[in-house]
Amino acid sequence: MPLKVLDATITTFDGVFEKFKAESPKNKANFILFLADIDPSTNLSWCPDCVRAEPVIYKKLEASYDDIALLRAYVGDRPTWRTPQHPWRVDGRFNLKGVPTLIRWENDAIKGRLEDHEAHLDHKIGSLLNEA
Repeated sequence: MPLKVLDATITTFDGVFEKFKAESPKNKANFILFLADIDPSTNLSWCPDCVRAEPVIYKKLEASYDDIALLRAYVGDRPTWRTPQHPWRVDGRFNLKGVPTLIRWENDAIKGRLEDHEAHLDHKIGSLLNEA
């Protein structure tokens, strides 16, 4: 089955997140990937850990035969993300500390997560994907 991808920014997140949650019962697994914006001068993420983790995450999720939804939530540019009052740093639902962060979302709550230092590890992504 195809991987269903939704994209959101800080300003569009609430509406996209509501759609994501409404459609989540139809999927075998639902993930939120918090990651850094693309730097227009390089056409790459400003976050080296995101550059390393994204292809591994996408490959693992796309290889699944199950219906999977992925909400990519872009945290903004580096100065925006570094702000201690960044909305997703202070949001009790997510408590982000770093990017990338891959969250398995189930029953309107976090079921599991991989933080920036482990989000690129194939076996950990597989474990998060296969949690029942």
